[in-house]
Amino acid sequence: MEQIQDIKAYLTEQPLIFDGAMGTYLNGQYEECKGNAIEEWNLIRPECIKQVHRSYIEAGAVAIKTNTFGVRMGVAGESDAHKKEQIRAAVSIARQAMEESDGIQFLFGDIGPNPLDDKEEMNRSYEKIVDCFLEYNVSNFLFETLDHAEGLEHITSYIKERNENAFIIVSFGVSPEGFTRSGYYGRSLYEKALAMPKVDAVGFNCISGPKHLAELLHKLDIPGAGKYISVMPNAGYPAVFQNRTFYGAEKTYYAKALYEMGQQGAAILGGCCGTTPEYLQEFTSLLQEHPLAGVTLTSQPEQDTDAVAVGEDALAPMENTKNSFAVKLRRGEKVLVVELDPPVEPDIAFFMEGAAKYQKAGVDAIDIADCPVAKARIDSSILACKVMRELGLTAIPHMTCRDRNINATKALLLGLNIEGVNNVLTVTGDPVPMAERDQVKTMFSYNSAVLANHIRTLNTQIFSENPFMVSGALNINAKNFESQITHAKRKIENGVSVLFTQPVLSEQALDNLKRAREELSVKILGGIMPVVSYRNACFMNNEMAGIHVDEKIVEAYKDKDREQGEALALEISTKVAKAIDPYVDGFYLITPFKRVELILRIIEQIRSL
Repeated sequence: MEQIQDIKAYLTEQPLIFDGAMGTYLNGQYEECKGNAIEEWNLIRPECIKQVHRSYIEAGAVAIKTNTFGVRMGVAGESDAHKKEQIRAAVSIARQAMEESDGIQFLFGDIGPNPLDDKEEMNRSYEKIVDCFLEYNVSNFLFETLDHAEGLEHITSYIKERNENAFIIVSFGVSPEGFTRSGYYGRSLYEKALAMPKVDAVGFNCISGPKHLAELLHKLDIPGAGKYISVMPNAGYPAVFQNRTFYGAEKTYYAKALYEMGQQGAAILGGCCGTTPEYLQEFTSLLQEHPLAGVTLTSQPEQDTDAVAVGEDALAPMENTKNSFAVKLRRGEKVLVVELDPPVEPDIAFFMEGAAKYQKAGVDAIDIADCPVAKARIDSSILACKVMRELGLTAIPHMTCRDRNINATKALLLGLNIEGVNNVLTVTGDPVPMAERDQVKTMFSYNSAVLANHIRTLNTQIFSENPFMVSGALNINAKNFESQITHAKRKIENGVSVLFTQPVLSEQALDNLKRAREELSVKILGGIMPVVSYRNACFMNNEMAGIHVDEKIVEAYKDKDREQGEALALEISTKVAKAIDPYVDGFYLITPFKRVELILRIIEQIRSL
């Protein structure tokens, strides 16, 4: 009998019980484990790994994961040959443990999250890992603790093409609020995975304890899923004591919670971080006293793989009548946005005066940078709230991925929403200078496209009555503009409605803008940044990322005094505005060196176009 039939036949009779944590258990058992990746222990301490497997089997585990969660291939600076050795050893150790034990056991190749952003690189990385498992005759796969669904449809099809009898589980790691580390909504990922024809089981593991995963299961239509449901919670939530991490859930509590999830319809049950063989023993003892029924699948309903779970009353951000900036863009009217840098000190008189002058000049919004070049300034979101509250002028705070994790970002968005701020500009953010990295630590746990998707998901789940309209950046000065187009399309897929371009100060930038207009299905605001002096032009060309000033423009500023420089800036900026006007939905002016009056003169010229 083929193995896939064995697993499915087994599941019709009873749940498939997985083992528990490997990493946290090893760290708790062996002090010397610290300092080495646990996958390296497959090679240097194989007897320890085998003992962990045996302990879980003796506790009642029927499905065993290889110790390969952290193995990555195709990653720069790491040896694929060495990673293959880790996989070979992991498979061999797990098989030895199974052969030394009685009863039925199923071996699963364990594959963790893929860290690569490029789609093709991610696919190749997955393929290399899968090829290793297939070479060692592993037929079953667990993709676990995933924070997005990228690459899954490809790799699951890749597996089934090579072994149609493979059994594949896809499991997402979600927080108690239901979001992954990358900001994706767990239920949306679950629905995407349900629609993937080559996936056999879908579920959740890690990050959350049993209570919160049980609450998530209550929201799912398990009988109508058309696939087996898998749940492997953490043993509660971690606490750190004397540099060691402990999980708080008591094993009897954990076992009862896991049993209740089985009663809800989960057919595949196991443990994740913090669990030990004792936890599993408690659960399997409970099963012996009160057996759970098996699961027979019903037909799977048609699913939209690109769907996001949307509340019935959710508004599309561009349709939000509370957002005057969005309303004007939707009507096809040209908009004017001006960027004002936040101050570095608590004196904001100049900033507020400048914003008031721009409002009087008829601009539609001001946008506020989020600590540009990674130097601390007054928080852009707090300033945006103040501008809207005191001036009634739309403010668009930048939101970077550099300084906040996904929880802090969600908290900030909640605060902005109650203040009526419903526009944000998502950017990855400038890196911290090398000399400061000992003291200033960055996040960068996700990029601007992922952040945009997180906000889109929050719009449907939390901000349905006043959703954020998400903007993004487009670097039209990039040498490899093809990659910028690709990245922009991904941003649009993830919910970006407006793209702000870098300044147009060369023919190449204009050509790239024209291409963007043809290929990108969003509103585009053309960037205009006045060059005010020869020194300023040289600085922009050499020290400002994403900006290129044509050499003819640079030369034109030689020997110009301040007054002449501003006159030239007005002339060139007006020409740029006229040149880009047919290809944009509005203008995005960047204030240089607090020269508000210069920007006001440029606005007058743009109004007359």
